[in-house]
Amino acid sequence: MGNETSKPDFSNVQGGAKSTAADAPPKADFSNVQSAVSSTADETSTYTVVAGDNLSRIARHFYGNANAWKRIFDANRDQLTDPDKIRPGQVLKIPAKS
Repeated sequence: MGNETSKPDFSNVQGGAKSTAADAPPKADFSNVQSAVSSTADETSTYTVVAGDNLSRIARHFYGNANAWKRIFDANRDQLTDPDKIRPGQVLKIPAKS
């Protein structure tokens, strides 16, 4: 087998590279970081009534349950005396979904 090619032998190579870059800055210390996240999930929102709305439809939109209409009615007793009498343009308070 006269056509054999010998492969280089790198078994005795040793690394000796040294960086010439300046020392890396110290790692950031986040041990004293405090969270200040707030949520509006518990706050009341508002909804402006449009033609064709009723409290059941609004409850289904906000709560996924038409039977929750009484929560909206109770939150708006200052302006509603009859749950069947809402009018377009009226701004209703929508209690947070619980």
